[in-house]
Amino acid sequence: MSKHTYTTANLTDKELKEQGNRLFSLRRFEDAMNCYTKAIIKNPSVATYFTNRALCHLKMKRWEATCQDCRRALDIDNNQVKGHFFLGQALVELDCYDEAIKHLHRANDLAREQKLNFGDDIAAQIRIARKKRWNVQEEKRIAQEIELQSYLNRLINEDMQRRIEALKLEANNKDDVSSKASKIEDECNNYRSELNILFSKMDERRRKRDVPDYLCGKISFEILNEPVITPSGITYEKKDIEEHLERVGHFDPVTRVKLTADQLIPNFTMKEVVDAFLQENEWALDY
Repeated sequence: MSKHTYTTANLTDKELKEQGNRLFSLRRFEDAMNCYTKAIIKNPSVATYFTNRALCHLKMKRWEATCQDCRRALDIDNNQVKGHFFLGQALVELDCYDEAIKHLHRANDLAREQKLNFGDDIAAQIRIARKKRWNVQEEKRIAQEIELQSYLNRLINEDMQRRIEALKLEANNKDDVSSKASKIEDECNNYRSELNILFSKMDERRRKRDVPDYLCGKISFEILNEPVITPSGITYEKKDIEEHLERVGHFDPVTRVKLTADQLIPNFTMKEVVDAFLQENEWALDY
């Protein structure tokens, strides 16, 4: 039984929502969720009630329930920022990174279009989702490399055994066979050693794989290709910020300061930093 003593029977759906909000602010998520549920029963056509309940589920780490409520909210209003945002966060926890990133990008785009200020919250979640997806891809690559290393070692060993067996069949002198077999073993051991050193170096380089956030655009979150800087000192990918100015409005997406395309200045310093990083880390082209 809930501990709170509020009477809810005669409240309207809006009053139930407000009561849920108060309980939520007290971190009484279960009680708040019950209020939102009652609001939904009275009026199931309001998307906000579902996203409010979804946030309670999110706080209680009920990922599937969060997804369910967010999808119901988006069925009512597909342009609801919080619906995409909370859904994206829950999908990250369920390891559904591609779908999570899609919804988080949609939340980010809608927030800019609707001029809603979420600070760095949505952008931070996109970075988290992209890095987690990258780590999963890295784990797959590591597994493939280990499998390849084992396979090549096995081939070297099989080749050594085959050559020694052929030597035994061809040779008449036992001492000569032993000497030549020893040379074959030494040769194959050297091959194995060189192969394992090569894979060890690859593993060492892989451990250092990480793209710093400052090398990625703040709109697309891709590695900067043609960086430009605004009077506010924020660096963007040129095509992304120009599209924002044309489609969303003439303001800086981060600082909200008035901004026009003619105020964008090429950031040559950042371009040099990005180019130097890519030259040393070609793998980052797949990031």
